[in-house]
Amino acid sequence: MTNQFDRSDIEEVNNCNGSPFTPHTEADVREMLDAIGSENVEELFDIPESIRFDSRLNITSASEQQITAQLAQTLTQNSVQTEFLGRGYYSHYVPSIVDHISLRSEFITSYTQYQPEITQGFLQALFEYQSLLVELTGLNVANCSMYDAATALGEAATLAARVRQVSGSRILVPDYLRAERRAVLENYVIGTNLTVEAFETKNGQTTPEVLDRALDNDVVMVYIENPTTEGVIEEHLDEIGSLIDKQDSLFCLGSDLVALSLLQSPASVGADVVVGDASVLGLPTAYGMGLGIFACRDDYIRQVPGRLVGASEDAHGERTFTLTLQTREQHIRRERATSNICTNQAWVALRTAIHAAYLGPSGLISLAKKCHQLPEKVATVLDEIDGISAPVRDCHHFREFRAFVEPDAHLLADELMADGFAIHALDTDVIQICVTEANERHVDDLVQSITEVLE
Repeated sequence: MTNQFDRSDIEEVNNCNGSPFTPHTEADVREMLDAIGSENVEELFDIPESIRFDSRLNITSASEQQITAQLAQTLTQNSVQTEFLGRGYYSHYVPSIVDHISLRSEFITSYTQYQPEITQGFLQALFEYQSLLVELTGLNVANCSMYDAATALGEAATLAARVRQVSGSRILVPDYLRAERRAVLENYVIGTNLTVEAFETKNGQTTPEVLDRALDNDVVMVYIENPTTEGVIEEHLDEIGSLIDKQDSLFCLGSDLVALSLLQSPASVGADVVVGDASVLGLPTAYGMGLGIFACRDDYIRQVPGRLVGASEDAHGERTFTLTLQTREQHIRRERATSNICTNQAWVALRTAIHAAYLGPSGLISLAKKCHQLPEKVATVLDEIDGISAPVRDCHHFREFRAFVEPDAHLLADELMADGFAIHALDTDVIQICVTEANERHVDDLVQSITEVLE
């Protein structure tokens, strides 16, 4: 049998334009250049000489085995730390079933589920993810999904500007909002008339009195977190919700799936939109990549960014699933689009749905209770050490807490880093420690190391 595609054919394709993936002949290229009025392909690019690729990678060739050995040697240089870090990024044990199911080829190679007739399994999983958010938030609509908590907050602000008929353009956020998330929010409102302002909190919490003074009929949206970046559980959400409602502002509450299973339901305190992080389930801590929550009242269903999966029936009366609402600019007229979000975190949402289903309602609540009990227990132990006062805030905590230290928080953090523990040093005399079931077994070692450093 003869080979019908010999080496000369390959060389001809490669030589057409330097790549087998763009097999244009010289005549093709010339015709296209003439049509747009350019002399050569180089005119189409404006790349400074200083950053142009000079066709030399300077990488010595090696076998797969050699490369694996080199990488293994390089990775041994990493410093292995036991993390007690939090402030928006949280580690929880991810059961092996999450990998076993989500890494199946049907899921891992899938893109957006545009063809429902061949993606029913994935669409059903995303529908279950949305249903989980609806149940935990008490709101009627949830999408599937957003990039992360920060972009979800930005989308909530632009939604508020579209649906709230108020005279002004202020977005109020608490002073504990992380600078990185506020920066994303401010970036989102560029090009609108919205402005972002911070209000003061007391003892790490939002007080109705302070918020009432900040509120006016020019406030489009108020954002509150529960738990906060410090791990504080807000205690006045009912009053806060009433105050915001009186001004006809939109109430946006930030949280996460584990916390939502135990704390007050956002709908019960008057929240209109819930944003936050869902990747606390299904993903290890990524310190960047996440999975954004976006749930809202059904009044805003046509203003929701991203995509919604809905349940329907096929021609035989069988229950089916499909993408029912896609309000991004690639799918509808640009002037009607609510967002230019270009993709979503469907595969990550799948992992979250698997993890949540594995835990079940009782398992999720049990995990949340542990996240409430652990920081209070650890703070009590640390408070007995000379040179530490914990916690800083006289209130309930979730996962994490702040503590005063003497003489220097940064010095303590550096010493602990040398001992293999990572904590936050927030100020010269303040540290923050996050405890979950993922690092619980290392608490005694952390306490011993802190005791030795402060002696």
